[in-house]
Amino acid sequence: MAKCGACGPGYKTPLDAMKGPREKIVYLPCIYRNTGIEKPDYLATVDVDPKSPHYCQVIHRLPMPNLRDELHHSGWNTCSSSFGDVTKKRNRLILPSLISSRIYVVDVGTDMRAPRMHKMIEPVNVFWKCGLANPHTTHCLGNGEIMISSMGDPSGNGKGGFILLDGETFEVKGNWEKGSNIPALGYDFWYQPRHNVLMSTEWGIPKVLANGLDPADLKTGSYGRYINVWDWTTHVFTQSIDLGEDSIPLEIRFLHNPDAAEGYVGCALSSAIHRFYKTGNGNWTAEKVVQVPSKKVNGWLFPDMPGLITDILISLDDKFLYFSNWLHGDIRQYDISNTRKPRLVGQVFLGGKIPRDGPIVVVEDQELNCQPEPFVIKGKRVQGGPQMIQLSLDGKRLYVSTSLYSAWDKQFYPDLVKEGSVMLQIDVDTEKGGLKANKNFLVDFGKEPDGPVLAHEIRYPGGDCSSDIWI
Repeated sequence: MAKCGACGPGYKTPLDAMKGPREKIVYLPCIYRNTGIEKPDYLATVDVDPKSPHYCQVIHRLPMPNLRDELHHSGWNTCSSSFGDVTKKRNRLILPSLISSRIYVVDVGTDMRAPRMHKMIEPVNVFWKCGLANPHTTHCLGNGEIMISSMGDPSGNGKGGFILLDGETFEVKGNWEKGSNIPALGYDFWYQPRHNVLMSTEWGIPKVLANGLDPADLKTGSYGRYINVWDWTTHVFTQSIDLGEDSIPLEIRFLHNPDAAEGYVGCALSSAIHRFYKTGNGNWTAEKVVQVPSKKVNGWLFPDMPGLITDILISLDDKFLYFSNWLHGDIRQYDISNTRKPRLVGQVFLGGKIPRDGPIVVVEDQELNCQPEPFVIKGKRVQGGPQMIQLSLDGKRLYVSTSLYSAWDKQFYPDLVKEGSVMLQIDVDTEKGGLKANKNFLVDFGKEPDGPVLAHEIRYPGGDCSSDIWI
């Protein structure tokens, strides 16, 4: 067996994880904020076992006790960074709320198919103990603590700090960062102790982006442009890597091999992938390795439509890079055997803003000869575009959801809010590369009991390639 249950949580190495069991259920936060439905967000458990009679069905819903939280991303109380510690068990899912700043701790250990609430951390505890708000990414640390990145302060201004939780009691311990020099913005992060580094990214000022994207806010410093570099040992912010004004660097991933001193970040608005790496003098820098060309269009907010890269993943063997273009509507697969020169080997369109029968006309396109067909599966036309992605441990299945953030969903894809999001599955060729939609897989969140809902990030009970860090 690849998994050693008596050796603590997770797997010894990323390659061991690839030999782990096939996913049978997944968890997704489901959001009602900005939908017009006055119901709490909830955690959905979805059956993804082809042998199950409940395949492609939501089998459990855990509602939050409050309205308008805006659940977003999730993480674990412990993971592969604590492999070898037999006292640790992956049995609590951490659910930060992007808007309310509450943090929920969910018990998935008692019954993984029917999670239950374990603890709720009220925002006042985060405000007073950390001076932070708008929590986003959760990562478990090898020492047993839990760290959550923040996007702002309690007044809605930008502030890129980190919240520390006790891994046993889930009490707020305080800030991870030291000193007064803190980045003006925050979002995602990844760490690698072997290189004494933590990297964080920037979305925007919470009170500016809360209700949608206003073009007037661009070129004002309201949106992110930097990778921020931290000293892992001293917790001090040491360096910023400029990726360009309003580039909006979102998801950041080191290669999974803990010896690797490089990785990738996806920039949403500039629609570029940058490779970051350690230089010979010990500093860090970045180079652009993929550029998705904007399309010149009529009938849209701007005359140029970016791809809007919103999520990226690296396969556990560090062979492939995947990312989603939420506006253009495609997912791409790149061979990264040469990390400096990613090579496009797979692409599939799953919706987006530019179907050929839609109101937007593409007048100049550097990549396509014609606008793509609308994506229809099991008789349902998919609204929105591919957004959050999650790869199976063996790399053969890519799960996709279509909601980005409720206010931006409402602005850019109003029919997505009316009809609800979906989860799709893409078959992956792991030998030569290639992506193909599984036409037998559809989870339609438009048919939920309380009405259409916006499902977001996808998480496996045993960990995955965006939750676990090897140290």
